[in-house]
Amino acid sequence: MIARIRITLAVLFVAIVTLVLLPFQLLFLKLRLPWRNRLPRQWHRLTLWALGVRVTVHGQPSRERPLLVVANHASWLDILALGAIADVTYVAKAEVRDWPVFGLLARLQRSIFIEREQPRKSQAQAGDMAGRLNEGDIVVLFPEGTTSDGNKLLPIKSSLFAAATAAAAHAPSGTVHVQPVAIAYTKVHGMAMGHYNRPLAAWPGDVDLLPHLLGVLKEGALDVEISFGTPIDVTPATNRKILSAQAEGEIYDMLHRMLRRRPH
Repeated sequence: MIARIRITLAVLFVAIVTLVLLPFQLLFLKLRLPWRNRLPRQWHRLTLWALGVRVTVHGQPSRERPLLVVANHASWLDILALGAIADVTYVAKAEVRDWPVFGLLARLQRSIFIEREQPRKSQAQAGDMAGRLNEGDIVVLFPEGTTSDGNKLLPIKSSLFAAATAAAAHAPSGTVHVQPVAIAYTKVHGMAMGHYNRPLAAWPGDVDLLPHLLGVLKEGALDVEISFGTPIDVTPATNRKILSAQAEGEIYDMLHRMLRRRPH
């Protein structure tokens, strides 16, 4: 009974917040005002509060621009957690655009939709990302290409790292900054989550979304830690495969330090 009440109140709160903020975001998008990037952060913060998810941050987002953030991806909660820290826009797979509710939210946050299964389009898609980077947006890329079980880092795909080198060619300084970020789910109800319980927060691709969403609402007390690594300076001459390997190594190290409860 208590869990049902918690779920009902959380859903109701998020629905009200969304309906209140929606007209403002539509206006900001239409007028291309700076708040079109800032308002989603407030929505993310309020939604995390309603879900009972606490975010602990190690380090900070780089102040340098253009900035591409590359992070591991374990759950739809990653989007809320990162979005609550900085004014970001996400790279999402094309099918997300048509998802009920989540597709609308992704469009309202000006997500960049790509077709990962179309390698021939990767250059054009990297060009779209480069354009947004040079407009000053903080673009978040999940280079694993899918979600994991939260206990490990999946192999990173290097193709969309080309966006950084493409953006560098047109950046005033000739440099783009790529910041590795690790996201780890570490506690439930204040207790260490452990390998077995990590799927309470993680959402692997073969798990249906609605049951997982209800499970998170039922728990109501999750901790996520986010570590921001040292930005990597990228020029037009940077090799994207070397860049992706460097980012992968740093994400791996940060992730495992947090999972082993040694975040610093």
